[in-house]
Amino acid sequence: MQDKTHLVDEITGHRRMRRNRKADWTRRLVQENRLTVDDLIWPIFVVPGTGIVHPIPAMPGVNRMSVDKAVEAAKEAADLGIPAIATFPDIEMELRDETGSNSLVANNLINQTTAAIKKAVANIGIITDVALDPFTSHGHDGILRDGEIVNDETVDQVVKAAILQADAGADIIAPSEMMDGRIGAIRRGLDAAGHQSVGIMSYATKFSSGFYGPYREAINTKGLLKGDKNSYYINPANGTEAVRDAALDVEEGADMLMVKPGLAYLDICWRVKEAFGLPTFAYQVSGEYSQIKAAAMNGWIDGERIMMETLLAFKRAGCDGILTYFAPEVAKILAKR
Repeated sequence: MQDKTHLVDEITGHRRMRRNRKADWTRRLVQENRLTVDDLIWPIFVVPGTGIVHPIPAMPGVNRMSVDKAVEAAKEAADLGIPAIATFPDIEMELRDETGSNSLVANNLINQTTAAIKKAVANIGIITDVALDPFTSHGHDGILRDGEIVNDETVDQVVKAAILQADAGADIIAPSEMMDGRIGAIRRGLDAAGHQSVGIMSYATKFSSGFYGPYREAINTKGLLKGDKNSYYINPANGTEAVRDAALDVEEGADMLMVKPGLAYLDICWRVKEAFGLPTFAYQVSGEYSQIKAAAMNGWIDGERIMMETLLAFKRAGCDGILTYFAPEVAKILAKR
C-alpha cells in the first residue's frame, strides 16, 4: 500500500502551510500585522454645560460629554497611550442656522473643547473637523442655497473655521465636507495665519453611506437633514472615482488621508495606500460600532473578538491607524497583553 503521507507530499510539493501554524510561538513569529495602541484615534462627542455624561442610545457605551468631562476623557486616553482624539460638537439648536455661522465663532463649543484639553493634557493630539453639519439648521455639511450645496462659499467658510480651530490649539484639521478644492484652500489659509505646523487629515474618500445613522443621532442632525448628501459624498459603487478624489487632495497638500466608512471599504483603504503612500486612516463609523455592540449585547457574537478582528483588518488593508469608538476599550485590552 502506498504511503498516504507520500501522496500528500507529491500533491503539495512538500509545501505544508500548517508548519508555521503548529504552535502559538510560531504563529506569533510569522504574524504579518499587529494592532497596537499607537494605531488608535478616539472620536468623542461634546455638548454645552458642565458635569454632563449623556449616553447615546444608538451607540451603547458612547456618551455625549460636557467640556470638563471631555477633558477627563482626554486624560484617560493619554494615560492609556492613545495618541489622539477627534472631537465632534452637538451644539444648541438655537445656534444652528442656514449657513452654520456658529462655526465662525472663536469661542464656540468645538474650540472651547480644544483649548481646555490643550491646557490640561499636553501629550495628546487633537483632530478637529470643519464640516458645517453640526452647525446648520438643515443638517448638510455645507451652505445650502436654493436647494444646492454651494461649493466655493462653503470652502471660504471652512477655511475661516479651520484657522479658528488652529488658533484654539487643534493639531490636525480633518475636513469632511467633501467640497472641491478645500484642501488647498485650507492649507493656504492655515499657512497665511501662521499655522504651518498644523496638519491636514483629509477625508479623502467619504462615501454616501447608510452607516452614519447613529452618528447623526449623536450630533442631533438626524431629524434636520433635508434631502441627501449624494451631490457631494462619493457613490459607494465608485472605487476609481474615490482614488481620483484622493489624488486631488494629495496634490493640494493633504498630509494624511482617510477612508470613511471603514469595513465595507477595505479595498479603498488598500488602493489609496498603494497609490499614494501617505499615512492612511480609516474611520470605523458609528453604524459599524453599533452593529458589533448590538450583536454582542444579544449574545450573537463574541464582541471582543470581533472588535479586535475588525481593527486588525484595517491594518491588513494598509491603514496606519483607525478612528474608532472602541479606542479606550481596545487600549485596555492591549495593555493586558
